[in-house]
Amino acid sequence: MRVCVVGQGGREHAFASVLRRTADVVVTPGNPGIEGSVATPPTEIDADLFVIGPEGLLADGLADRLRAGGRLVFGPGADGAALESSKAWMKEVVSAAGVPTAAYATFDSDPAERRAAHAYLETLPPPYVIKTSGLAAGKGVLVTDELAQAHADVDAKLDGTAFGDAGRRIVIEEGMRGPEVSLFALCDGRSAVLLPTAVRDHKRVGDGDTGPNTGGMGCVSPLADVDRAACAELAALAFEPTLAELTRRGVDYRGVLYAGFMLTLDGPRLLEFNVRFGDPEAQVTLPRIENDLALLLAGAAAGELTDQIRVSEDAMVCVVCAAEGYPAAPRTGDVIAGLEGAREVPGVTVFCAGVGAADGQAAPPESLVTAGGRVLNVCGRGPDVAVARDRAYEAVRHISWPGMTYRTDIAAAAAAAAAVLNR
Repeated sequence: MRVCVVGQGGREHAFASVLRRTADVVVTPGNPGIEGSVATPPTEIDADLFVIGPEGLLADGLADRLRAGGRLVFGPGADGAALESSKAWMKEVVSAAGVPTAAYATFDSDPAERRAAHAYLETLPPPYVIKTSGLAAGKGVLVTDELAQAHADVDAKLDGTAFGDAGRRIVIEEGMRGPEVSLFALCDGRSAVLLPTAVRDHKRVGDGDTGPNTGGMGCVSPLADVDRAACAELAALAFEPTLAELTRRGVDYRGVLYAGFMLTLDGPRLLEFNVRFGDPEAQVTLPRIENDLALLLAGAAAGELTDQIRVSEDAMVCVVCAAEGYPAAPRTGDVIAGLEGAREVPGVTVFCAGVGAADGQAAPPESLVTAGGRVLNVCGRGPDVAVARDRAYEAVRHISWPGMTYRTDIAAAAAAAAAVLNR
């Protein structure tokens, strides 16, 4: 089978790496750190299956255009992708489906709506949660205990200062507290099949969950506090009713549903749906899938997803190495050193995300330069979280460039929880 992976980041590198176990893989546009990258537009590539990574391309209807040309595509059409491209619509859908979620209200940039948004904030206790309704690369959410900061964020989003048109409609939610957990299910338009493993992301840029939200600074899977039975309960709570509601609305959803939950004292609540594999969550999930991934995704794309998904018991930890200034203003163009040494650490895979080649030319690994905010995804694998974490950080210590930054506490709490459980 020939598979075309569409995208250019660490998630797409992970897709290509796992798919290459059984398939011939081409990546467009890819990046200089991903084998098989080409500059050819996906509509001009001949492949048996197309796997679309980024949410922006899905929201723009790339899956629809490819399907109209008779291609087999893993990824929802623009109608299904609205679950992520319009958080306001997503809240409407899950509320209609009866999925437990935070109380909310939506507002746009009309002056009367803006006044209503500020008035609504005044009715809520902290924490205050303000989200862009549109796509914002995972950075359109403010969670704060400071009411003045929340008011300022409403204005910055609605007037377009913060996120342009993506923020001119916002969702203000009831604040919730508790640990977060993410789950994935593959959908074939009729049914959802759970990946029986949970992932915990670390969104804030700094240790101890400090600083601004990012696209993700690292993650870990599996989790000692979310076993397979708990995963199945969460799936029944959110995936099945949401897919049924989408079907009722005439949406033929074929792709992955990525659900983020908060485990509150009052029970689990859905935070959000994404319509693609998370980044960097995919980097600790895809390599652990033991099925033939190409056949699995092709089955979902064809509406014939029947296999149960088998996942290794191994643990994986991903540490994101980011550029100086991320997420606000990352510096680019710095030469990356030590990549080959990192990859020699047992159990380690390094996925290339925001990388380029020196002078813009195709180049060997020692000539890669930083070309984005999140530059490398350093993933350790082992029999438990502690071993996987140690391997990831050992590999990180081989890598350097001026201003390189990363969190030092990725998966620390998960490793400690697993140790307590296994005593």
